[in-house]
Amino acid sequence: MAEAARTHLGAEWVLLALADGALPEARPRHLILDSEGNAYSFEGLSGAKHPVPHLPDAVLNRLNDILRGQLAQFRLPVIEPHHAHVPIELDGGVIGAFAAWTPNHRTLDGTDETVMRILSNQTAVALHNCELFQRTQSLLAQSEARNAELLATQRELGAVQRHQVLDSERHRIARELHDSVAQTVLSAGMQIEVCRSEIAALGERELVERLDTAKTLTRSATEQLRSAIYALNQPGDAGRSTLPELLEQLATVHMPEDLRVSLKVEGAVAELPSEVEHALLRVAGEALFNTAMHGHATRAIVRLRYRAAAVTLSISDDGTGDPEKIRLMLRLADATDVDGHHRGLANMLARCREHRGTFTVQRSRIGGVRVVASIPRAEGVLR
Repeated sequence: MAEAARTHLGAEWVLLALADGALPEARPRHLILDSEGNAYSFEGLSGAKHPVPHLPDAVLNRLNDILRGQLAQFRLPVIEPHHAHVPIELDGGVIGAFAAWTPNHRTLDGTDETVMRILSNQTAVALHNCELFQRTQSLLAQSEARNAELLATQRELGAVQRHQVLDSERHRIARELHDSVAQTVLSAGMQIEVCRSEIAALGERELVERLDTAKTLTRSATEQLRSAIYALNQPGDAGRSTLPELLEQLATVHMPEDLRVSLKVEGAVAELPSEVEHALLRVAGEALFNTAMHGHATRAIVRLRYRAAAVTLSISDDGTGDPEKIRLMLRLADATDVDGHHRGLANMLARCREHRGTFTVQRSRIGGVRVVASIPRAEGVLR
C-alpha cells in the first residue's frame, strides 16, 4: 500500500503507522518510504534499513504523534497542495494513519484524496487480517503446547495406573499365597512339632499317621504354590459348593485334633458373588488358623448370618488371645507395610474393605477372641 501511494503520488516520503495498542499482533507497526522506495523502520523490519539522520522532522514528528495515539487532529482526511493525511479506520475507530509528502512540482487534488482513502481502507483490512492470522497462529501454538502437556500427563497417569494395577495384583497374589500355601505349610509344621515334642508318648502307629499327614500337607502346599497364580484368575462359578458347605469343609481341614470347630448358619442361604464368598472363606480360614496356631483354643464357633442388609461371618474361640492386643496389631498392620508377622490380620481387613465391608475384633462370649467380618448386600451385590 505504501509503495502504491508513493508511485501514484510521486511522493518524496510516505508514512504508514498504527497507534500503540491498536491491533497488537499486526505487523509492520510502522513503515517509511523515501522517493526511491527505500524502507525505514524502528522495528528492524525485514528488508528495511535502520532510520538514518536525514529523515525529515515532519515525518518523524507525525510518526511519534500516531504511535502515541494523538489522532484527534487527524480524524478527517487532510489534503494540502503537497501533503496528504488519511486516517486508517477499523470498526468506526481510528487506529492509525497514512501520510504522504510530495515535491513542489506535484500538487495533490481530489483524485489523490480518493486514492489515499482506498489505500487506507485496504491497509486497514490487510493489517486486520494480519492480526487475525497472528492470533490464530498464537492460539494454535498454545493449543499444541497444551495438547503436548495433556499427552505427557496422560502418559504419566497411564504409567501410574499400570503401576497401581501391578502393585495391587502383587499384593493380591501375596495375600492368596499367605492364606493358602503358608497356612498349609504351617499346619504341616504343627503336625511335625507335635511328633517332635511328644515322640516318647506317641505310639508308632500314631506317629506314622501324623508324619503322613505332614507329608500330605507339604505335597499339597507344593501343588498350591504351582497353581496359585493360574487359579486366581480362573472362574469358579460352575458347579461350585455353597458358602456353608465350603465353611463346613474348612472346619475339618488342617485343624488340630484338640480343636473342635462347629458351624452355625442363620437366615436363608443365598448365593453371593464368587469374589464375596471367596473373601469370607479366606477370612474364616485365617481366623481359624490363628485360633489353632496362636490362641491355644480347644473350641471354635463359626457363625454365618444371612440378613437383608448384610452377610456377617464371625469366628469365636475359647483361647488365650487378647482382643485389645490384636486390635493394636491390626492398626499397626493397617498403617504400615508389615513384614509378614501380622499379614493375616491385614489381609482379613483388606478383604472386607474391598467389598465395602467391616472387620472387627471383640471379646468372645466363650472366653477368647471373636472376629466379625460383615459385607453389605446392597442392590446388585447378589445375583
